[in-house]
Amino acid sequence: MHKSRYSSVESFVTKDGSIIRELMHPSVHGNMKQSLAEAIVPVGQGTQLHRHRTSEEIYHVTTGEGRMVIGDQKFAINPGDTICIPPGTAHRVDNTGPTELKILCSCSPPYSHEDTELLE
Repeated sequence: MHKSRYSSVESFVTKDGSIIRELMHPSVHGNMKQSLAEAIVPVGQGTQLHRHRTSEEIYHVTTGEGRMVIGDQKFAINPGDTICIPPGTAHRVDNTGPTELKILCSCSPPYSHEDTELLE
């Protein structure tokens, strides 16, 4: 089935430490070439520095505020910001605000634990 209902998707913690809800993933929904997830970073927390060997990621911030690290770059992120993370690029995100930081994450090819390399 190519439809997912938010309330029926259980969240889990990924290798990098973010809370993920896979909204659309080939292993569950039958799509083929990408995945879409919501990542939640709690107040005062952040993900571990990591990279994906083959996946390109696109982040779109929906709520909260944070700091993004991509390679040598560091910058603030806020609702409405969209960031592209090329394959093989070290990155992390920290919640710097007073509320949860929520990010929609699109991965192509789809997200997999095996493609994630922790760098810290």
